[in-house]
Amino acid sequence: MKKEYNFSKGIRGKFYRPRKIQKTIRLDQDVLQFYQRMAAANGIPYQSLINLTLRKFLAEKGELVLKP
Repeated sequence: MKKEYNFSKGIRGKFYRPRKIQKTIRLDQDVLQFYQRMAAANGIPYQSLINLTLRKFLAEKGELVLKP
């Protein structure tokens, strides 16, 4: 191993690719409370639980129903 390395031509973050993005979404209060309760019961962050739900929907190629 060298005593010193020259990073003068290095590019910060060249190989870094964020796995997740931060995005604001609007949720109804009862929906948020549901996910917060379920997440607390399972010991995970509620944002992760929402992401898991959306990922499962995506994997199953679910159809979106817009009528209540």
